[in-house]
Amino acid sequence: MESASGISPRSRARLAGLFQALEGFPAAFGQVVVIGTLVSSGDPAVTAHNILANETLYRLGFLIPIAAVGFHIMWTLLMYQLFVPVNRTIALLATFVMLVGCAIQALAALVYLAPLVILQPASSLSNFDTSQLQSLALVFANLSTATFQVYLIFFGLWCVLTGYLIFKSTFLPRILGALLVLDGVAWMTFLWAPFAIAIYPAIEAVSALAEIPLLLWFVIFGVNNQKWYAQVRG
Repeated sequence: MESASGISPRSRARLAGLFQALEGFPAAFGQVVVIGTLVSSGDPAVTAHNILANETLYRLGFLIPIAAVGFHIMWTLLMYQLFVPVNRTIALLATFVMLVGCAIQALAALVYLAPLVILQPASSLSNFDTSQLQSLALVFANLSTATFQVYLIFFGLWCVLTGYLIFKSTFLPRILGALLVLDGVAWMTFLWAPFAIAIYPAIEAVSALAEIPLLLWFVIFGVNNQKWYAQVRG
């Protein structure tokens, strides 16, 4: 695999850590920062005013997460290359799950843009009155959030599968895998969104405990080349 790509396993792991870092904050920028700041779930008029008064910020909330999708795809493919020697079937399954998740992540960003389009003066929905347009914009903002929550379920499943691969590997500390499995279970609580939202501070804490050490380990240490090749040879 190294001769085909020209990249050692350790370098590949460091690239994976880099793309993880590039994907992390941008992925949630639109849904967490922008929508959390501008959208008032119970007040369509206030939401519409906030979106139009902060149009540049709102557009960034679309562009930055779209870039994050590309980073996430690269991260996913690098992780597949790293862990295919551990268990090819599970590595393929994890990759498929996360690519579906990336598609849903991109869809959430597209739906997120709909309120701005609806509220533009030249909108094709000009037959609707102002209050109807504001209500419709809020519906799409909430739909974008719900779509992003579906993405989090797929991300959680990917974390569980990848955590298992890390735990079964010989070239990474097992504790990183165990923590990532726990992280994945936490994200998968979005199968019941009201419960996940109620315990969200705990989910964030578990996420930080698992994902930050994994990122730092990859960037600083990568993986043990000799042990990686030994696992390839089986």
